[in-house]
Amino acid sequence: MVKTKSIFICQNCGVQSPKWQGKCPSCNAWNTFVEELVRKDDKKGPGKRSSGTTNLHRKPELLKDIQKKNFKRLSTTDPEFDRVLGGGIVPGSVILIGGDPGIGKSTLMLQITLGLADKSILYVSGEESGSQIRMRAERMGNIPENCFILSETDTEEIFAGIESTKPDVVIVDSIQTLSSPDFDAPPGSVTQIRQSTNELMKYAKENNVPVFLIGHITKDGNLAGPKVLEHMVDTVLQFEGDRQYVYRILRSVKNRFGSTSELGIYEMQGDGLRIVDNPSELLLTQREQAVSGIAVGGTIEGIRPLLIEVQALVSSATFGNPQRSTTGYNFKRLNMLVAVLEKRAGFRLGTQDIFLNLTGGIKVEDPALDLPVCMAIVSSYQEIALPEEVCFSAEIGLSGELRAVSRIENRISEAERQGFRKIIVSKYNSRNLNKKNLKIEVITFSRIDEVVRHLFGKY
Repeated sequence: MVKTKSIFICQNCGVQSPKWQGKCPSCNAWNTFVEELVRKDDKKGPGKRSSGTTNLHRKPELLKDIQKKNFKRLSTTDPEFDRVLGGGIVPGSVILIGGDPGIGKSTLMLQITLGLADKSILYVSGEESGSQIRMRAERMGNIPENCFILSETDTEEIFAGIESTKPDVVIVDSIQTLSSPDFDAPPGSVTQIRQSTNELMKYAKENNVPVFLIGHITKDGNLAGPKVLEHMVDTVLQFEGDRQYVYRILRSVKNRFGSTSELGIYEMQGDGLRIVDNPSELLLTQREQAVSGIAVGGTIEGIRPLLIEVQALVSSATFGNPQRSTTGYNFKRLNMLVAVLEKRAGFRLGTQDIFLNLTGGIKVEDPALDLPVCMAIVSSYQEIALPEEVCFSAEIGLSGELRAVSRIENRISEAERQGFRKIIVSKYNSRNLNKKNLKIEVITFSRIDEVVRHLFGKY
């Protein structure tokens, strides 16, 4: 017996309504409700058929009686990818990878496929044919013998392919192209995305097979589809970068099995993605002469210390209203640091245009970049270049004090490894710091005005 029901679904947040509404009561978005026909069948869906029968009378268990299962992670030949996931691929996990069109999501997943040489992989493509995928694999220099290709968008056919191949890993490119025959909604709608993801997640959990989902993003940079999609999966990875440049950043947004602050850096080449072993060299610009407005700061992304070059440009406001612009840095925090420089250090920046840029296309929220940001601004304002052998790492409070930052030893070691001879940090970081084995000079201060006087003298 087939039952058909008409409902209206918000394409922004996924809330359902029995009638059309101009404004969504959940997310307050206008004109986002779309009518969809939901057709439910009495028989089990394809996801349930593929995963076997289920016990409808399962009893609750005590937490202490549940046996702990130690799953061995699947390791790839890509250490950057393994580290972002928290040490490798967890069996039975569902991993969602999002990014701009043409950024290299399919190339990344095909490269991961090449790295799992001893595993059987089913690559489901709803956007490309098998011949197109083979051409990319040949360009990358290798065609895996254990990789099955299925160009299909119907979930019933996909689960039939899964049953016939019994893969160790499933890759779906992309989740927005799939459609379930149990629903009359078009592919990419909230209903189809949610149903297809639910079927794949059920299969992954019951069969202990990891599933990768490639997802599109909207013009705002968010993953297309309802927000519940990100809540359902175990891990959400964001593949970032500019198509005009060769560098790509893989960032963990959500991870139930690892840290959410890890990132991996790649370089796009003609034969695939190359791992950047030393990202600090990528983020530091090689200059033949000293230039004002440039400071180097030590930051931490996950477990990896990085040195980032901060560039600032300060000039007189032409039309009266000063501009503030940032790239890769929090705009509100820049305004706060400018206010601290005016109030605590005496610089008159209220009539100045200030432009701030973090090189390499990276976005950083680490408060340890407060001090290098301030020093870059002062350097540009004074037209005095900072010494090239000095870097900075300290947080700045509203009263102008330099606050301690976490894992200062890793930041100092990275600065020493990159050839810097001096690093300026908060004096509160030096209490438990062992300086005996350090070849770099650690200079400590307690206030921002002391750092300015040390570097620029009287101002």
